[in-house]
Amino acid sequence: MQNDPALETWLKAFLTREGGVAGTVHTLSGDALLLRAAVNIPPPVVAATATIPKGKGMAGLAWERDRSVAVCNLKTDGTGDVRPGAKAVDAQAALAIPVRDGGGVCAVVGIAFLGEREFAEDELARFEAEAAALPRT
Repeated sequence: MQNDPALETWLKAFLTREGGVAGTVHTLSGDALLLRAAVNIPPPVVAATATIPKGKGMAGLAWERDRSVAVCNLKTDGTGDVRPGAKAVDAQAALAIPVRDGGGVCAVVGIAFLGEREFAEDELARFEAEAAALPRT
């Protein structure tokens, strides 16, 4: 996967504003979400998430449910395999945020944070509003 320059620039700014340490942008293509930009994501995770079918993984759930999906205690080992207690990007909380276009989801933005955390409703609303500014490429 080669990062889309416009999406990578937007994603880096989004991570900086929201205090994230890693992130992804997937855009909808047919019945799958395709990875278009990844920042600070280990290569095995990039490879494993290049295409996400509906309902598979956090991004797939965000697309299917049309709402943000949070996962806490997300850690990966050096190979990129997700498992409890391991570390790679040192991310312990992650969020998949749907980007709506008209009546449905056209993309999903992922953001990972350093520490464990819960996401308040107003915080989720802010993330979703920020994700709405995603460039349409």
